[in-house]
Amino acid sequence: MTAGPLAPDPVDTTAAAQAERRKLRKHFGRFDILFFLLCTIVGVDTIGAVAARGAEAFTWLIVLAVVFFVPSALLIAELGAAFPDEGGPYIWTSRAFGRLAGAVNNFLYWITNPVWLGGTLAVSAVTAYTTFFNAGKDLSAPAFYAFTLVFVWVGVLAAILSFDIGKWIPTIGAWSRFLLLGLFTVTVVVYGVRHGLHGFGMSDFSPSYAGFVALVPVLMFNYVGFELPNTAGDEMTDPQKDVPYGIFRSAVLSVLLYALPILGILLVLPVKAITGLGGFVDALRQVFTVYGGHVAADGTATLSGAGSVLGDLAAIMFILTVLSSGVTWIMGSDRALAVSGYDGAAPRFLGVISSRFGTPVRVNVLSGLVSTAVLVLAHELTNGSAAKLFGAVLGLAVSTTLVSYLGIFPALPVLRRKYPDTPRPYRSPLPRLVSAVLTLLILFASVQLVAPGLGDHWFGAGYAPDGWSHAERWQYLLTELVPLIGFMLLGVVFWASGRPTRQAAGDR
Repeated sequence: MTAGPLAPDPVDTTAAAQAERRKLRKHFGRFDILFFLLCTIVGVDTIGAVAARGAEAFTWLIVLAVVFFVPSALLIAELGAAFPDEGGPYIWTSRAFGRLAGAVNNFLYWITNPVWLGGTLAVSAVTAYTTFFNAGKDLSAPAFYAFTLVFVWVGVLAAILSFDIGKWIPTIGAWSRFLLLGLFTVTVVVYGVRHGLHGFGMSDFSPSYAGFVALVPVLMFNYVGFELPNTAGDEMTDPQKDVPYGIFRSAVLSVLLYALPILGILLVLPVKAITGLGGFVDALRQVFTVYGGHVAADGTATLSGAGSVLGDLAAIMFILTVLSSGVTWIMGSDRALAVSGYDGAAPRFLGVISSRFGTPVRVNVLSGLVSTAVLVLAHELTNGSAAKLFGAVLGLAVSTTLVSYLGIFPALPVLRRKYPDTPRPYRSPLPRLVSAVLTLLILFASVQLVAPGLGDHWFGAGYAPDGWSHAERWQYLLTELVPLIGFMLLGVVFWASGRPTRQAAGDR
């Protein structure tokens, strides 16, 4: 499909931007946006990490849906409809606070995703494969790399293909979520009727500050992403109408798709048996014994007959689901980095749209290389321990993701003031209040990621991350803070490398 007319720019753009935007193709419709958002927001890789905190996790899930998830939907709906340019969050941040702020923020926004794809998502897919197809036995190193590298580069290839082809991965991923989480929820009911469920008293759902500190970063990580379709803003057929439509409907579905399986895991497995990596996969295997199989006295589940067949299908859907999560975020964040490249906030070499595919192939390949490097490095540093690899990469992905929203959420009131005449098909209520609350929550979560319990008992009892002791708190601080600072400095380097592009446009 040929490119259609582009949305007007809120400010003058570089000549490079005008040339590259002509290569973009409009084929991103209303339901594409909805499915894209479902794959963006609903990630099954973190369901176990949330459920591992017990019944209190369900309480905080609902609380943050009200005070964070819904307000962020309102804010992004206005930004996405009013400023639908390609690059979405980069455009909003750079036009509100300048290209330097946009460059640093956008680098954090981008780097998260190849790290996440090559770490957390790849390991989650391996875990599902070994649990259902390899009798729970770890893969050998060559088999591990063969599986994970195929996983990563299939995702990269889907991002490279023109959007009218690549978008089928998010579509398949959305339906996989419906089927997987729906089947799991129904099976939990059947399992409960036959075997009984773990009961909870009201006190188990009582929220605590320690639980909030532990849960708020990963829950916010689950609850961000409404802006991602806008990274392909110039490829949307009608962003002014379709962005609010997709955001509000995906918000309702996302809360349900998180709440029901998390509650199901808590009802089926003892909290002590739930792990961040295998919690959801273990629960799947256990409840599917109602179709064929049994649970041993030590809690080991063995599937047979129809249970084995359905378990294998569930494992395939799980792998498709985590793959589609990675593909959607790579598609979006790579486009945002390419936009910063042709806007003068990153190397011009990266700001190239393929005339053949209409996608940022150079950035796609770079993401694949970063994912591969993360995969190999993390696997070797953790001596092949999937659980350690999962935890290490998840913490880094969460921190870089959340910090990037410190530039996105405050942009709304600033852009209202700077561009008051820009048409706004949808206007968020109380923009300053919504922006301030969301920014403060993100700031709090970011601080607690680096120094858990700060303000109460930093790294004291109840605050220490899994596998860490109080004596190691400074070491933990450095493992979280040093990469963040390094990524921010790389963002500044990217901005400096974009100077020739800015100068050609008459900007500094």
